[in-house]
Amino acid sequence: MIPGVMISAPASGTGKTTVMLGLLRALAEDGATVQPFKSGPDYIDPAFHRAACGRASFNLDSWAMGPALLDAIAAQGAGADLAVAEGSMGLYDGVAHPGALGHGSSAETAARMGWPVVLVIDASGQAQSAAAVALGFARFRPDLPFAGVILNRVASPRHERLARLGMEEAGMRVLGVLPRRGDLALPERHLGLVQAVEHPDLDAAIAGYAAFLREHVDLAAIRAAARAGHTPAPGALPHPPAQRIALAQDAAFSFTYPHLLEGWRRAGAEVLPFSPLADEPPAADADLVWLPGGYPELHAGRLAAASRFRQGLIAHAATRPVHGECGGYMALGAALVDKAGTRHEMTGLLGLVTSYEKRKLHLGYRRATLDAPMPGLAPGATLRGHEFHYSTILAQPDAPLARVTDAEGTPVPETGSVRGPVSGTFFHLIAEDAR
Repeated sequence: MIPGVMISAPASGTGKTTVMLGLLRALAEDGATVQPFKSGPDYIDPAFHRAACGRASFNLDSWAMGPALLDAIAAQGAGADLAVAEGSMGLYDGVAHPGALGHGSSAETAARMGWPVVLVIDASGQAQSAAAVALGFARFRPDLPFAGVILNRVASPRHERLARLGMEEAGMRVLGVLPRRGDLALPERHLGLVQAVEHPDLDAAIAGYAAFLREHVDLAAIRAAARAGHTPAPGALPHPPAQRIALAQDAAFSFTYPHLLEGWRRAGAEVLPFSPLADEPPAADADLVWLPGGYPELHAGRLAAASRFRQGLIAHAATRPVHGECGGYMALGAALVDKAGTRHEMTGLLGLVTSYEKRKLHLGYRRATLDAPMPGLAPGATLRGHEFHYSTILAQPDAPLARVTDAEGTPVPETGSVRGPVSGTFFHLIAEDAR
C-alpha cells in the first residue's frame, strides 16, 4: 500500500474539504502523483477530488465493504506517490452497529490503511482550548496514528499565538494555520456540495485553495508524515450487471460510486453515457439502462418534456432491464412533485410518485435482501448501500424489490419497486454483503 494521510476533523463544517482540495492540487503541482480517496458513503466529493489532482477518487467504507473489496479499492492507488483520503463527518463518527468490518468511521479507515490523521480544527471561538480538542481526538484511540493538526479560521496573529501555545503545551504538532477567509466556502445545496460539473469556475477555485495552503501549511511536513501499514491482498471490484450498459450522466443523474464503474469497465463491460436532460435516448443496442441518483427534482420540467428520452427508455424496457437509484428511481416513476407543489409526469415505467413539497430527510446506511431480481443479482442476494434524499413517497404501488433495513436492523418503508424488467431503489448500491 502506498503511504498516505487521512484528512479528518472533529465535526462536519470545519473546512476539511477545502483543505483536501487545496492539498491535492498543491501536491500535484509539485509533481507528485496523488491518489485521492473518500472515507464513507459520499457520491459528490470524489468528483471534486478528481478535478483537483486529475486522478479518479474512490470510496472506502468499513460498514458496507468487506476486506476483499476494501483491498481491491485501495489497490487502485498503485503507481501513485502517496494517498490522501478525506474523512466524513467527525473522525470517530459512525453507526451504532458494525457492518462488514466496522461502524463506517474515518478512524477505522485510517487505522486499517495505516494512514496518520491530519485533524482540521475550526479554531473560531476558542484559542488554547483547541488543544484539548486535538489531544482528546489523538488519545481517544491510542492505536490510531496521528500526524498533527491544521488550525482553520484563525482570526488574528494573537489568536494564532494563543492557539499554538495550547498545542505546544499539549504536545500536538501544528502543520498549518489558515486565516479566516469568507471566500473559501464551496457552494452547497440540500445534499451537500453543488456538484463539480455545476461549479461556475471550479479549476480557478481549487487553484486558489492550493495557493492558500502553500502560504499557510507545511506541505513538506504533511508529505513526510504519510505512512502505510497495510498491504492490500488481491481482490476483485464489483462485477458488471451487463455487457453494454447505457448510463445516464448529466446534472440530474450523476451519483454513482466510482468503484462500481471501475469494476464494470475492468471486467470488459461497455459503459455508454447518455443525457436525459439533453433529451438523449439510451443506446438502442444496450443490454441494460442504469439511471443513477442525482437531482431530478431540480430539472423535473425538462425531464417531463424529454420525449426522445422517455420513448427510448420505454422501448428498451419492453424487452430488457432498466434500473434506477434514488433520483433515477423517481424518474422511472409516474410523477414527481417539486417543492412548489407542481406535478411533473415522469416515464411511468413504475407507479412511484414522490414529492418535495414537504421535505423529509431520509439518511443512512441500508441493508437490503432482494425479493426479486435486479440487474446482475438474483433474489436472495443481500446488498449494502446508502440512502440520502428529502423526498416523500406519495405512492409506491408496485411489488417491493427488497426487504430493507437501516444499519441497526430496523425495517424502512423505502423497499424499492419492481415491475417486469424495471426496478428501482432509494438506496445507492455500494456492495454485495460480504457475509
